[in-house]
Amino acid sequence: MASSFLCLLFISLSTADGFMTYRLSRCDFNSTELKDIQFTDSYYYNMIEIIRFDSNVGKFVGFTDFGVKTAETWNNIPARLASMRAQKGTYCKSNIDVRYHKLTSKSARPTVKLHSTTPLSSHHPAMLVCSVFDFFPSKIKVSWHRDGQEVTSDVTSTEEMEDGDWYYQTHCYLEYTPRSGEKISCKVEHASLEKPLITDWDPSSDSSMPESERNKLAIGASGLILGLILSLAGFIYYRRKARGRILVPTN
Repeated sequence: MASSFLCLLFISLSTADGFMTYRLSRCDFNSTELKDIQFTDSYYYNMIEIIRFDSNVGKFVGFTDFGVKTAETWNNIPARLASMRAQKGTYCKSNIDVRYHKLTSKSARPTVKLHSTTPLSSHHPAMLVCSVFDFFPSKIKVSWHRDGQEVTSDVTSTEEMEDGDWYYQTHCYLEYTPRSGEKISCKVEHASLEKPLITDWDPSSDSSMPESERNKLAIGASGLILGLILSLAGFIYYRRKARGRILVPTN
């Protein structure tokens, strides 16, 4: 995961005409090693970059006529060049060591939502989506399980996507053919969790299912429960009647 620490130092001078100059120092990194750190120091005039020092280049580079002349002058000052080349270690690394540790030592628990959607292909009549939001760091494992067994076919997943606020999201899809009485679950494993987070699929709570379908499902479930109650009542009645009978022997 690429990371960056930005330090902005604005030194602005304004005139009646609104001209402004400012300086931007930046450290880009993907680890705390010096070889993975890039330091840039840019000067802007009226929102146009005129000169930049880049640690990967090792010298100043100009982008305007004035910037080219200034870069040539500064590159001929050994003390100035030596000072800028040292910034990657003295300025960037010292700040990165602190911030990188704080970032990598923190974690955020994911939230999970399940819903149904239209299948991507015609191989199966149904598709489920396990959406995982607001987790950090980005490394995560999401899997589907049917009756306790992990499903490895007809499963696709997105990459871990940045939300822009240090958190991530990902989505895992399962195409399947429903079976009566089965249990389908989404299992999430992440550094912020002491144990895997397992969320069971409940068709009756699916907001993406049309209301008519939810009503049919509710009516069907109610009918099943009513049938079980009537069957149980009939069985109890039969047992009680059987106890009150007197059996008469026959020749």
